[in-house]
Amino acid sequence: MYKLGVWPLPRFELVAIDLDGTLLDDDLKISPRTQEVIARVRQQGVHVTIATGRMFASAQPYALQLGLDIPLITYQGALVKTSQGGQVLYHRFVPLELARQVIQTVNEYGYPINVYLDDRLFVEKITPEGEMYARRSNVPLHPAGDLLEFLQEDPIKVLVIQEEDKLQALEEKCRKIFGGKLYITRSQPMYLEFMHPEATKKRGLEAVASHLGIGPEKIMVIGDSYNDLEMFRFAGFSIAMGNARPEIKERADYVTKSNREEGVAEALEKFLLDG
Repeated sequence: MYKLGVWPLPRFELVAIDLDGTLLDDDLKISPRTQEVIARVRQQGVHVTIATGRMFASAQPYALQLGLDIPLITYQGALVKTSQGGQVLYHRFVPLELARQVIQTVNEYGYPINVYLDDRLFVEKITPEGEMYARRSNVPLHPAGDLLEFLQEDPIKVLVIQEEDKLQALEEKCRKIFGGKLYITRSQPMYLEFMHPEATKKRGLEAVASHLGIGPEKIMVIGDSYNDLEMFRFAGFSIAMGNARPEIKERADYVTKSNREEGVAEALEKFLLDG
């Protein structure tokens, strides 16, 4: 990785940007300035993609807003799919039996569960937590009743919604049960997510980089949360948002401004457009 003070940095050819807390402001919008800066970066021949825990259906509108025609890293890397052509480059789903075991474990706590199949969001029933998630993601909820009875094929992802402090005990228990069998992470403090062990943003980024013929040293990544750390380790240069937690910032090569202060635009201007 390239630490600040070690100059010159390479000419980056690919930038992967997280959505929530990074590219999006607190109103879940991309600012005009950020959109304009990304357009200028792309005009210089640099590829820009999105790397998010969101569903493809939730991430695609932002990619289209930016005019991106490139594979998007979605579901933490479980599905890498082109934004406009629909070509799937990479996918890794949760084995059915493990998904059912996760649901059984979570049911003991009574927390709301999201299950993702065919890029659709299924829940047992409509809850305030589910409605909040659906509004934030701009996707419909599909009530399916008992999820153990409903689930008959490998899902893309299983997600649990609960207050951050209440999730801690469940996370510790699940890491003991499923550690090594599943990739467990948090994209937001209140979202505990379960994926295939090879469904990470790093794996997704590898797929995009291989598709484009770009080495890790030519990749810049920008993120704000725990699920971004895998791609921080893989990429040549990593940037944490000013709103990221201290432990995330410590793992990055550079810390930019917050998502409320157009930190993505600041970073791209500093490292890709200045000079």
